[in-house]
Amino acid sequence: MSKQFVVVGGGAGGLELVVKLARKFKRSEDVTVTLIDKNASHIWKPLLHEVATGSLDSYHDETSYRMLARKHKFNFVLGRVISVDADNQKISLAEEADEDGHLLVERREVSYHQAVLCPGSLSNDFNTPGVSEFCVKLDSRAQAERFHQLYLKQLHRVSSAQDEQSKVSVVIVGGGATGVELAADLHNVAGRLQDYGFDRFSSERLKVSVIEAGPLLLPRLPDRIGTSVREELETIGVEVLTDTMISSAEKEALVTKEGNKIKADISVWAAGVRAPAFLEESGLPCDNLGRIKVNPDLTVEGYPSLYGAGDCCCCPMEDGGTVPPRAQSAHQMAAIVARNIIATHRGKESKPFVYKDFGSLISLSRFSTVGNLMGNLMRGSVFVEGWLARMFYLSLYRMHQNAVHGPFSTLLIMLGDRIYKATRADLKLH
Repeated sequence: MSKQFVVVGGGAGGLELVVKLARKFKRSEDVTVTLIDKNASHIWKPLLHEVATGSLDSYHDETSYRMLARKHKFNFVLGRVISVDADNQKISLAEEADEDGHLLVERREVSYHQAVLCPGSLSNDFNTPGVSEFCVKLDSRAQAERFHQLYLKQLHRVSSAQDEQSKVSVVIVGGGATGVELAADLHNVAGRLQDYGFDRFSSERLKVSVIEAGPLLLPRLPDRIGTSVREELETIGVEVLTDTMISSAEKEALVTKEGNKIKADISVWAAGVRAPAFLEESGLPCDNLGRIKVNPDLTVEGYPSLYGAGDCCCCPMEDGGTVPPRAQSAHQMAAIVARNIIATHRGKESKPFVYKDFGSLISLSRFSTVGNLMGNLMRGSVFVEGWLARMFYLSLYRMHQNAVHGPFSTLLIMLGDRIYKATRADLKLH
């Protein structure tokens, strides 16, 4: 009887995991590897802020799941997961309808021998009134594209305005990586718009504010990084407001806990993370953020045939905390889950997951890159910035591409990127 290994979610960890399994079992007639995702293509989530500003064309950097399925010999199922029946080892997918409400695909079920849940995470609005109606989030490519279209409309408004004092106001709630990187790239794009016909626009006509509830930006990282990032953002003209709690969102403003209104042509919510709701709704053991609780080998508590990995996973560490929701965490989890699935298939024991923090890097577009590096050869962490930090930051994406496509294909992709940039505009303004 054929065994089906199913991976839910084609993000950084999920896609690397399904490729590892497909490569390992490509000659095994008794094993089927399947990827389920609600999108038809993959884009690396840390790039979404560049899609939002237009400094990256998502259609160039996306990767088709069906193309990868054909290349690596795994199955791809397009669909949105609505529940997981862990007792009967079945995953339910929602029905699909067209814009007129005509049913296209009925509700389906996918059975599994072993499954891995890695659907990623979503921004946590903490049930703040008005956020879902008036704020843009950057959890997906569609949301990034939505921000991009709103931003373009504001650029045209200001460029055509008779009032020379007219500005575009973008307020970003959340001082994490997404928030600060978006703020920096907005200023990067604003400084180049005059070359693309926005003759009356300049960085002075863009007001970007980053609001953080805590005392420091990047609260999950060392204080020195948060301080350095704040200094750089303020140098390029970004307003940084710390110790500021947002109590509600309105159509053109955000309201603080003290009752002050902050005007916003575009409001972005990038504060906090939570897991997709279907995990908790399926009756799986979850924490207060909806993340599934796992054993040391990353199997879900009480379900040895079900694994959790990536941002949706509540994985405890020795210091009492949990593994942080980062791309490197998903990469490491994908490696150990693949190893454990292969081991159990061969009748061998699983190994526990041990998170290794190699540091974090924050890209402030062309202005700066800062971060810390840690490793077995380093005592503690080493603060890095400038061109060296930028090179390390760029290498992370290439490492992901190498894991998915292989070294030769990655070299061709890099060559193609060079040709693309030499023949196309630097900014996407449509």
